[in-house]
Amino acid sequence: MLVSGPKIGAIPMVVTGTHDPYLVALSILVASFASYTALDLGGHVAGARGLARRVWLAVAAITMGGGIWSMHFIGMLAFVMPIPMSYDIGLTTLSLLVAIFVTGGGFGVISRQNVSPLRLVLGGMFMGVGIAAMHYTGMAAMRGDAELSYDRLFVALSLVIAIGASTAALWLAFRTTDLWQKLAAAVVMGLAISGMHYTAMRAAMFAALGPVHEAQANAGLGQTTLALAVAGITFVILAVASTASLSEQKHAEEALRQARADLARVNRVTTVAELTASLTHEVSQPISAAVINGHACLRWLAGDTPNLEEARAAAMRMVKDGTRAAEIISRIRLLFNKGAPRREWLDVNEVIREIIVLLDGELARYAIAVRPELAADLPQVMGDRVQLQQVMMNLISNGIDAMKDLDGSRELAITSQRAENEQLMVSVSDTGVGLPPQQADQIFNAFFTTKVHGTGMGLSISRSIVESHSGRLWAGDNSPRGASFHLVLPTKVAAHE
Repeated sequence: MLVSGPKIGAIPMVVTGTHDPYLVALSILVASFASYTALDLGGHVAGARGLARRVWLAVAAITMGGGIWSMHFIGMLAFVMPIPMSYDIGLTTLSLLVAIFVTGGGFGVISRQNVSPLRLVLGGMFMGVGIAAMHYTGMAAMRGDAELSYDRLFVALSLVIAIGASTAALWLAFRTTDLWQKLAAAVVMGLAISGMHYTAMRAAMFAALGPVHEAQANAGLGQTTLALAVAGITFVILAVASTASLSEQKHAEEALRQARADLARVNRVTTVAELTASLTHEVSQPISAAVINGHACLRWLAGDTPNLEEARAAAMRMVKDGTRAAEIISRIRLLFNKGAPRREWLDVNEVIREIIVLLDGELARYAIAVRPELAADLPQVMGDRVQLQQVMMNLISNGIDAMKDLDGSRELAITSQRAENEQLMVSVSDTGVGLPPQQADQIFNAFFTTKVHGTGMGLSISRSIVESHSGRLWAGDNSPRGASFHLVLPTKVAAHE
């Protein structure tokens, strides 16, 4: 920015102003902090609907627009002029409203679904022109004994920078999710916004209409105090917005975890419902045996000479049958339970055997031979028993579905063994129809299914469960026919929730 002295004769004397470096640094910091907060809020705008979307859009507009305006105002206060200056409150307030309005408009355009590059550019142009209008409205609010004019070249350059920075801000605001991405993008945006401001300041020229005082090296105490006050208020507003964003993010993550847990429970219920006929047979068999043994016990006791040995043996068989039925019902109840995951040290082989027993009726129904090859002395894993039972039930049930309508041998191989890096691996292999061509990983996508009546959620949920146990689940072909599913679980590192 150039300051011209009073005319001596017809020749004005040009004086160069200076910037206070500390306030310049403060203005850039404000711009970067505002940019980071806006990037953080952009995700809420894009993901929300209805009233919630409008609220987050307003918060993002106030945050970004107010931050840009604060940076602009602090940057103006950082410039030391030898001419007493003041600011028109009406125009200064108008410049703030312009910044918030155009930022909200830009965010509103780009936050919609399937935004085309043309809409992005148009949104950036709208926001960039609006920010330039904010700056020059703020400049028009300056009051002093000087005449203001502009260098057209630098005005045009500031407009180009404003449009470019706005377009980049809109593009980044809804595409950055990683923390380091947001930090890097915030620094770049802060520098770009500041670059626009100081380029526009360079375009301004003041012709003094009165005496010119010697320029000071730093901003005056009044300017510094005002700049610090504006920065302080801005930081408070940005901090409140960031806190609200963090709280909403945690709430959304908790809601997502609950939704996944509920979906997993629904999947368990659906799976068990498909096995109702088999499980009914499985439970009714020990109950019928218990009834028969109960009648036998009564007969031995009702004779003229009660046979206590035979009655005791019948009663013991009745207890054994009742215990077996109770165990089956207990396993079914576990699959219906709704509760938080409970991590404990588990024997994976025991989990596999429990599911084999639970599905024994279904395996017998379709004449499927089970070949368990479970390594002895496997280390235990830290995990949730019901969740790992669900994974094994899904894998074994998928093998049953793949083989039940095929002719020829039907064999299900289940193996467990040690793996590298203190891990263990479980494999479930069938001799069924095999995997869809080139879709070995796609079958784990939600709602993707090859079954006529499948939901497409079983394998997706299973992979999520295994990954929550710090493990890995994948599929492959089983030579000469069928499919294999492999899961790896750590034995030394506790799984995270």
